[in-house]
Amino acid sequence: MQNIKLGKLEKLIIHSVGNKNNEDGVRFSDSLTDFERVQEIIRKLMESSFKFDELYQFYFVPNLDLNPVYTFISSIFEETSDQNFIEQTKNVGRYLYDKSTHPQIKAGELCMFYMTEAVLDGEELDCIGLFKSENKETVLKVESGRDNYQLKDVEGMNINKLDKGCLVFNSEKCNGYLVAVVDNTNRNSEAQYWKDDFLSIKPRKNDFHQTNEFLGIAKQFVTKQLDEEFELTKTDKIDLLNKSVEYFKKHETFDKKEFEEEVFTNESVIESFRKFDQSYRQEKEVELPDNFEISPKAVKKQARVFNNVLKLDKNFDIYIHGNRDLIEQGVDENGRKFYKIYYNEEK
Repeated sequence: MQNIKLGKLEKLIIHSVGNKNNEDGVRFSDSLTDFERVQEIIRKLMESSFKFDELYQFYFVPNLDLNPVYTFISSIFEETSDQNFIEQTKNVGRYLYDKSTHPQIKAGELCMFYMTEAVLDGEELDCIGLFKSENKETVLKVESGRDNYQLKDVEGMNINKLDKGCLVFNSEKCNGYLVAVVDNTNRNSEAQYWKDDFLSIKPRKNDFHQTNEFLGIAKQFVTKQLDEEFELTKTDKIDLLNKSVEYFKKHETFDKKEFEEEVFTNESVIESFRKFDQSYRQEKEVELPDNFEISPKAVKKQARVFNNVLKLDKNFDIYIHGNRDLIEQGVDENGRKFYKIYYNEEK
């Protein structure tokens, strides 16, 4: 996990961006927004919304310089005047509007800010933030009347959680900057316009990304591929998933050959995994080295989605955490299936 500390807010502007298919249009501000009274609220919103486990970088095919958001952000970093900031944020708003064509995309406010004195892994950097508020919250505002108080419902931005956001740190420009991102709405693949269509970002190739990616490949192989080539019980597959996670938990560095031998053991299974791994990387355009430092944060994240539960009809769920030899499967004389479990103590 990167050590990140947000800095001092210097500029803030708000534009309104609608859904292009609905012909909502855009509405731009021509001057900066006063933020002095809400600076601390914005800082807390950023700190609570972003997880800095994995950073991203801008990219574009065939050339990074053709990525519009990367170009607008670069211009702001190079020329920090108020006028250039305003013009470039308008460019960002226009481009976001062009990409807001999916029917699930809601109109909302695009907020952009410029921050100084941010710190990433000990290095002080400038940072540009942009976030879009799509889902409004209703609060009750108390208004004073002549002889009593009245309540009025007011819609506004959620100050506890971002819908969509992006922080760009002025570092590693030639590689696409260092980018943190959040997207809490429209999670289905058809509506991933924020990260894919608008920002065009990809994970930075560090230990978190590599650990996360390889564990994902191992999971796909065990759950999707093995059944096509080998006769394995659900218990056997759970055991392989447990071994995969356990390898990453007990090692500080990853070695692909060592992983294959420790987890899969059987030469035929190892060969099958190598073919699947190669095919997966080519299809998904994934680049991974055969040796890298293991990220405990990524292991913890992936372990949560590795299913180690054996579900038996609607009567029993058996959680298998290790030692496949302590559980046996069989069929009795009446044709009923059973599992036999060995243990030392009951808690």
